[in-house]
Amino acid sequence: MARQLDEQIAGRFPVGQRLRVLDVGMGQGTQALRLARAGHRVTGLEQNPTMIASARQALSAEPEGIRERMRIIEGDGRDTGVHFLPGSFDVVLCHGVLMYVDEPDPLLAGLARMLAPGGLLSLLVRNGDAPAMRPGLSGDWDTALTAFETTAYSPTPDSARAGEPPSRPGLTVRADRLAALTATLAGIGAPLHTWYGVRVFTDTAPDDAPLPAELEHLLAAEERAGRADPYRGVAALLHLCGVRG
Repeated sequence: MARQLDEQIAGRFPVGQRLRVLDVGMGQGTQALRLARAGHRVTGLEQNPTMIASARQALSAEPEGIRERMRIIEGDGRDTGVHFLPGSFDVVLCHGVLMYVDEPDPLLAGLARMLAPGGLLSLLVRNGDAPAMRPGLSGDWDTALTAFETTAYSPTPDSARAGEPPSRPGLTVRADRLAALTATLAGIGAPLHTWYGVRVFTDTAPDDAPLPAELEHLLAAEERAGRADPYRGVAALLHLCGVRG
């Protein structure tokens, strides 16, 4: 996903431009810190105190120049208008958040308002068009059959690998369908520019770290599948990139 994001940034903004980035629901700050290290000025918005503490700890270990380029604000992503003026950012990230919001449209509209003209909106969502893939590939036939009829799902303990907060017992969250999000993005003035699949082959992979040579091949296969039909359509996650008109 980070490679996909970098590809979109490189294709949309001049080389060397220092971008204003907002990371809504930044979690532990993985992407926010990565972009701050690349020279961008990053604001992370997060409401979970544990995640904020973890992000602050990671930021404190960075050189002064990077610490100066990143700020962390405690707050809800649905209240961006309280914290920022419209058009304040060139890039807005919202990764692994929509699945925990019952009514995502107001949140998305608020994120679009934060973008300057030509700005990039990056969303990472659970794929509501293929919820039966994971249980089916795992041989959990009852869950697979149920999944055909719903876009709700229960996160597993390894969901954090897929860009989501750790699961909580009994939690049920949403997945989003590509067609519905495409229509929503068009309606809020940030129409879909491109989209990718994430975790096409690896959603059921073991947690054991692969050897370096194997990892290189794994990433190459995932990258190709994530941008090619029909593979990207059955990915566990969708990475959508909209552009503010």
